[in-house]
Amino acid sequence: MQLKVMVTGKNRKIASDISEHLTQDRGYSVVKCKASKEALFASVPAEMPHIIIICLGDETGETVSVFDVLKECTRMGGITIIVIANDDDQKLFINNTKLERMFFMSRPVSLFALYEKLNEIEKQVSENLENGSMLVTEYVNPHANDLPPRKHILVVDDDSNQLLQIKEHLKEFYEVTLVPSGDAAIKYMVRHRVDLILLDYIMPDLNGPEVLENIRMIPALQYIPVIFLTGVKEKETVIKTLLELKPQGYIVKPTKKSELVAKIIDVLG
Repeated sequence: MQLKVMVTGKNRKIASDISEHLTQDRGYSVVKCKASKEALFASVPAEMPHIIIICLGDETGETVSVFDVLKECTRMGGITIIVIANDDDQKLFINNTKLERMFFMSRPVSLFALYEKLNEIEKQVSENLENGSMLVTEYVNPHANDLPPRKHILVVDDDSNQLLQIKEHLKEFYEVTLVPSGDAAIKYMVRHRVDLILLDYIMPDLNGPEVLENIRMIPALQYIPVIFLTGVKEKETVIKTLLELKPQGYIVKPTKKSELVAKIIDVLG
């Protein structure tokens, strides 16, 4: 069993040393990731590591909050988070993080202690794979049809803060999936049912109008309603796009919960 480990954090020296040891001593697949919300949000779902090691150094409350994005990512699968920190950084991390579960290791790092923990995780992952059939049981809910199924909304934005804020607004009422790019959105929609798309107007690579044009060329997707997310500065350009591409409307960022839900109800009923 080969673990995949993602290493991130401001302390680049420790991150580099650990990456080298894990690759050479253990033969693990190691992925390095920049300590930013955008990089983490894009990399974790794509790589799906078994372990994320965060190497702290000279942190502030703001830099620690960057790793809150992992709370959403770790729910996609069984990911263990290990935080390497001195006493001051550990206290700061605990006081400012929204992560629900993690393991702390002190600096300087004891490779013996780290490898002991990795052995434990590796054994657990291997056992889960071997007993996979025992971990899945079927349950037929007799009340499943009592309530209508929740509508599924796909939110597309390269700003991870914006994505997480919108999910907070909508998770009470809808199933919400977040993706960081237009290309990821199209790939997702080909495989999954989506009832409505909240689409950022300006993004790198494919922007909102280009994504909408691509969607309209795919018969199975062309009738999915689209609402643009836009800043105040692009408002006039968006209105022009409304006339040309005919999406179901737009919402100006930053989004307010009441306005967002009202617009979605107006489109979906």
